[in-house]
Amino acid sequence: MKRDLVSLAEWSREEVWEVLELAAHLKRESRAGVDQRHILAGKTLAMVFQKPSLRTRVSFETGMTQLGGHAIYLGPEDIKLGKRETTEDIAIVLSRYVDGIMARVFAHEIVEELARYAAVPVINGLSDLLHPCQALGDMLTIWEKRRRLEGLTLAFIGDGNNVAHSLIHACGHLGLGFRIACPEGYEPDPAIVDWARSRGAQVEILREPEAAARGADVLYTDVWASMGEEAIAEEKRHAFSGYTIDLELIRKANPGALVMHCLPAHYGEEITYEAARSPGSVIFDQAENRMHAQKAVLALLLGLRG
Repeated sequence: MKRDLVSLAEWSREEVWEVLELAAHLKRESRAGVDQRHILAGKTLAMVFQKPSLRTRVSFETGMTQLGGHAIYLGPEDIKLGKRETTEDIAIVLSRYVDGIMARVFAHEIVEELARYAAVPVINGLSDLLHPCQALGDMLTIWEKRRRLEGLTLAFIGDGNNVAHSLIHACGHLGLGFRIACPEGYEPDPAIVDWARSRGAQVEILREPEAAARGADVLYTDVWASMGEEAIAEEKRHAFSGYTIDLELIRKANPGALVMHCLPAHYGEEITYEAARSPGSVIFDQAENRMHAQKAVLALLLGLRG
């Protein structure tokens, strides 16, 4: 039976740990020059993009190459999901050609529909609701730097968006406390918060960045207006004024707190350049670990279990 990665909520704590442990192993092997091309030799991944991305495309394509497979980029003009052809038909046709599908889309329902009709594993490379691959790379980064996850506190400063949602899922599985500081009206999805709390996770919704940062082990932020939100970008800049990670806010967190951003960054808005280059910043480790975490997902879904 095929396995998809649409949402981390659909995976178990043990499965999430399996990804992190395999990712760490693959990263060590890669650094040591171990040839990993046998893992996905002869496998093909279709990469469906409605939204362009530097990190998603390069990390998945490079990961497939390192594992011995092949990735095909299908941009917005190659596949007009639901316009030129139904998502159902696209899923069925691609399943006849490839061994897996990664989709980076606007509406989360598209990933769900691809997974429903595809006969091969479907991986959510990003949707408007969730970003599970980012959260896996982030957890790998925190684990590397702190050698533990359970009991740590992650403070998210900004919009309760797709990245925040998947981080809540990851924290719920792995035992981290999650705080978000956001203006009224920009809270995370209540159903996702309830999911985490039902598993014993501590999720706090606060208004003041200083309150969220106080005693935190990780300070995390993301752009205020995501791709596709250009029409409300100015509105969000006004709403989130004061929700910036800077050196002063970092000093309110625990000593040695990690500073994280999923990139791309708008310096001077959600984070200052100085904060992004401060000693605790791990933003580029995150970017690298996206690839290692995704390699683990690919290996498990297309190879070791496929």
